[in-house]
Amino acid sequence: MNAINLETAVVSTHLTQPIDSSGITDQSLITNNKVTSICSVTPAKPICYAMHAPPTAVSRLKVFIILFLLLIFYSVGVVNAAVNKHRIMIVSSYHKSYLWSQDTNKGVCAALLDFAYLDSLQQAEILTNNNFVESSRAIIKKLWMDTKRKNSRHELAITSARIVKAIELFKPDILLLGDDNATNYIGNYYYNTSLPIVFWGMNGTPPKYGLIDSVATPGHNITGVYQAGYLREGVEFLVKLLPHIKTMAILSDKSPTGRSKTKILHKLAQDGKLPVRLVGTVGTNNLTRWQVRALELASKADAFFVLNHNTIKDEMGRSVPQLQLGAWYLRNINKPDIGHEKQFVEEGLLGAVDDSGYKQGYEAVRIANRIIGKGANPAFISSYAPSRGKFIVNLQRAKMLGLDHLIKGNPIVEETIERALALDTYP
Repeated sequence: MNAINLETAVVSTHLTQPIDSSGITDQSLITNNKVTSICSVTPAKPICYAMHAPPTAVSRLKVFIILFLLLIFYSVGVVNAAVNKHRIMIVSSYHKSYLWSQDTNKGVCAALLDFAYLDSLQQAEILTNNNFVESSRAIIKKLWMDTKRKNSRHELAITSARIVKAIELFKPDILLLGDDNATNYIGNYYYNTSLPIVFWGMNGTPPKYGLIDSVATPGHNITGVYQAGYLREGVEFLVKLLPHIKTMAILSDKSPTGRSKTKILHKLAQDGKLPVRLVGTVGTNNLTRWQVRALELASKADAFFVLNHNTIKDEMGRSVPQLQLGAWYLRNINKPDIGHEKQFVEEGLLGAVDDSGYKQGYEAVRIANRIIGKGANPAFISSYAPSRGKFIVNLQRAKMLGLDHLIKGNPIVEETIERALALDTYP
């Protein structure tokens, strides 16, 4: 049988790849929208060419419908993925420029990474810089109250209203509150609602704001991490380092944090739990009064316990930056000093037993993960204080005081910081 003329066939059909058709002794040409084949039969080796008829309007419609349905299914999947992401709102009492805020933020970001609410270190940087990030598993937004500088009743009311409005718009699955003012003002607004809340950095015992029934059993929609202070431990370490210290004065602003820590120190002294005698206390937000009293007490005390000094204002009512006031103190008070957090040793104080801001932020996210990740009820999650941090010493301050020979190789010193940030910032 003669072979079909392939040139003639290609005019009316689309030629595709040749197919080995050994043993085929006939040829066929089918053109009713089915696969068409042409076989060239030769004694040596028969070759078959498969062809398809041109698509009709019906076949094009079928393809369009399939693609349209796939697009819908994909879009629904994307929407569902976004809807199922955890919405996490973080509110800090302070401002991102504060050393304490930077320390707590590091702990928060580390925990968000460890518990897979962030995908990468780059996302942690985006959250830190932009106060917002969206990961594969969460949408996270952060707000700042800046209550160290904006601390009048009017300012606190305006700030709280702004924060509440932002929370209502964001509609979080969980709310994290950093430090006392956020916990008090925002926490009380959402108290006994369906919104779970986790706080960190609360000074003193958590029941003081009426938000939880007890540390062991909070009983409501809020729980969290509080600061033990480790004030007694700080004084004990300083006396071990410098046994000649017998008396101590307290320097503080009049912030909720400063007042709380001052009360704790007074109570420890009254109960005979401090290895020193307190000879005076400064607790004011007035710059001149703070400085004058510090100079007066320098002639009476062997050492100072320097608490928070973020809310102090000058005679014009302007906030004095912590590091600026710290630089004045370091240059004018020639006495050993102790703080209660690493930030104050970074600033330039001689030492501190660290009540770690990093741990506060990290542990708050750990609790939040138990709630949104594992379905735990905050009413039954005990509040707690993380373990103490290291005894840290500032080497530049030690040298200023002529004590550097007592620091090197001393086994009670667990960490050192080279420079005084306050002096570097305000030379």
